[in-house]
Amino acid sequence: MIRVLIGDDQHLVRAGMSALLGAEPDLDVVGVARDGTEALTMARELVPDIACLDIRMPGRSGIEVAGELCGPDADPVVPVLVLTTFDVDEYVFGALEAGASGFLLKDTEPEAIVRAVRQVAAGQGTLDQTLTRRIMREFVQRRRLQPVTAERAGHLLTPREHEILLLLAQGMSNEEIAKSLVVEVSTVKSHLARMLPKLGVRSRLQAVVWAYQNRVVAVPGPGTATASTGRSG
Repeated sequence: MIRVLIGDDQHLVRAGMSALLGAEPDLDVVGVARDGTEALTMARELVPDIACLDIRMPGRSGIEVAGELCGPDADPVVPVLVLTTFDVDEYVFGALEAGASGFLLKDTEPEAIVRAVRQVAAGQGTLDQTLTRRIMREFVQRRRLQPVTAERAGHLLTPREHEILLLLAQGMSNEEIAKSLVVEVSTVKSHLARMLPKLGVRSRLQAVVWAYQNRVVAVPGPGTATASTGRSG
């Protein structure tokens, strides 16, 4: 059972999300918070498997709460999926840099929201498909370089970790990577656990962003398919 915390300052959104997720047999809504401060308190008390947070909330924003729950000093770490009505690049950047594993717009189809909750709780990442190409390009073009460069990573990563990074950037799940490399899923998870700190990132999604930003993989052009950062199955 996946234990879910919802944080949103709008009653209708809280009620709708609770009804949507609570209707799934494998999801259990263990807490509903009305603002960022309450969401942070409840998350620390309940330690859910995932926190679904609005960006703009009274007290503390979803980005601030994400930084507390899944930032470098978080213990225990609570994965965060950010949902917002605002299609603003800075919100997306802020959420990713805070450590959030996913970012969706609230008008996303209900089935996609449920799927994203499962993906993030399972340690995968997800971005709204309408944002992915734009965000990847924006990271490449104008965000500051992360501390670990591609050249340095070439010395830090093992050949197997590099293989996994490339497959991750293609949108493969742990199971798909394991099948492609003919290894156990637990082996893939172990490599990921060692790889992420080497890149200076905290999630699968940030690893994919890092790969695009440092041109380890090519940035998709207008006529090419964009690598997804998470998929079901």
